[in-house]
Amino acid sequence: MRQRCVRGTGRRHRLAVAAAGTVAVAALVTGCAGQGTSPAPGTTAPPAPATTAVPGPALVPGGVTEAQAAQLCTDLEGQLQSWRTYTPTIGKTGLNGLVGTWIAKNNLNALDFLQDRGRIDVITTAACPDIRQQAITALEIPDLASGLIGF
Repeated sequence: MRQRCVRGTGRRHRLAVAAAGTVAVAALVTGCAGQGTSPAPGTTAPPAPATTAVPGPALVPGGVTEAQAAQLCTDLEGQLQSWRTYTPTIGKTGLNGLVGTWIAKNNLNALDFLQDRGRIDVITTAACPDIRQQAITALEIPDLASGLIGF
């Protein structure tokens, strides 16, 4: 009986950690949503500026700079051992926090990532396919987009 109680406590702890991560991601997304990045109701968004008009940093597939993609890869790589150690549920919470933090640090539009979760896979496939595959394996998901909640 005592062992069952301890096991249940661990599960409750994992669920609490997962819930906290989900709340943090939701707060990040909600906070970013009000930054005036979407057009007013009844209007259309202006077309995206042509990338050839203004020279800037090189972009990788997924529409981020090489430096931003490299940072995402470094961040993912830094979590691989934790994700291998803990349950996939806790790891997915960590993935959500990592991606949300990366989006915020790089002043990227969170709504764009909400509408296209697969963009994370496009970026990591181009920038660090090995790290991406290790993360997918550790989290036991078919792709990174599958592990993103609310994105």
